[in-house]
Amino acid sequence: MPDWSRIGSLLDFCAAYYTTQLVRCAAFSFVLIGLVMLLRKALFSERTFLRGLLWSSFLLVPFLGKLKLFYENEAVLRMTWRVTHGTMTCLWADRIYMAGIFVAAICIFGKRLHLRKSVAGMERVSLDNTVVSVTDMNVTPFTVGLFAPKIVIPKVMLESYSRDELKSVIQHERTHIRLGHLWFGLAWDILRCLLWVNPFLTIFQKKFRADLEDICDRVCIQSSGRSAHEYGLVLLKTLKLLRSGTEGTPPAVTYAGEREFADMKRRMGEIAGFRPYRKKLCMGMVAIASLMIAVMLLAVHTHSYARSNKNENILVYEFDSEGNAGILDYGSSIHQMISYDDSYVYVDREAFENFLDKNNADGDIFIVFGDFYKLPGFSSGGESCPYETGSDAGVVQIPYQRQTNDWMATLFKIL
Repeated sequence: MPDWSRIGSLLDFCAAYYTTQLVRCAAFSFVLIGLVMLLRKALFSERTFLRGLLWSSFLLVPFLGKLKLFYENEAVLRMTWRVTHGTMTCLWADRIYMAGIFVAAICIFGKRLHLRKSVAGMERVSLDNTVVSVTDMNVTPFTVGLFAPKIVIPKVMLESYSRDELKSVIQHERTHIRLGHLWFGLAWDILRCLLWVNPFLTIFQKKFRADLEDICDRVCIQSSGRSAHEYGLVLLKTLKLLRSGTEGTPPAVTYAGEREFADMKRRMGEIAGFRPYRKKLCMGMVAIASLMIAVMLLAVHTHSYARSNKNENILVYEFDSEGNAGILDYGSSIHQMISYDDSYVYVDREAFENFLDKNNADGDIFIVFGDFYKLPGFSSGGESCPYETGSDAGVVQIPYQRQTNDWMATLFKIL
């Protein structure tokens, strides 16, 4: 039979461990979303590609929860200690956070799954050497799927658009696929699930998707050879055709046109002000941004705790008659009294028993050592042995047997 109590302990341990990290990441995300929105408006309102690159900074956020500064910088430690202590000790709060991730994932990815099932049953036709799915719904064209993207076009558009206009629509969706916008959308949805306590990630996702849309429009205009005026006419025709239609696609896909009339007008304004861009300059900006993100990720990794860290501390526990445990000490003084190798623990009897008398220890004494920690306060594994008074030896030699089949500690170490 499974040891359900140990499994429950592992789940609670993991919930506290990940909640502690994700709450910190969420705090960073509040600051970053404010900074991105400020820069979009103040500095990059007319810089389409730079606006898009700003959002790449969110790639760092999920990796910031294990930074050492949360424990080693006194100012940060003072500011965040209450939250850290809360996530480490309040299991009900950790369980609520994990449940929130689960609920957010069901809501967000449930829509994706429902959309995929809907698209799977649609009629397919070939347009411009591309197989597209046709829907009877009055929606804007969209693309769904990551590894095998499927372009969906409403039937009314097939019946009303010329061949060149349909070619422009399909090119737009292909550009979304080529630029990786579907993957960016997935990354954003994952971030929304993990950091669900930050509502601004959902509120401002329209800005994120609008910037992707503007980039796609600019790339399409320049690569197609059509003028911005001709491209805008296709968009205007889409607006006239669909503005009286039904609801659009859920935000799990890419967008050939925004559903709201106001945003359509915004896009048309962007297209009206189109100026050719220098492709090599834009590629250079993307390369520099990618390099900066890589360097920052490396810096974050360097200044973060590893997945498993060896714990050099030796702890002395006292168990009273009711089985309650308390730590007597784990500082450097213990290392002067206790050492160990692969088979024995060596205790300076006189110094250690004086230490026990000074701490009024009259319960059962256990020495714990050799464990690992994920973050300070999140330790597991390790060996232990009891200490019994009454020996006459100057150095008490206590044999112990290493644990080799503690599956819970092994699993937690690799998580």
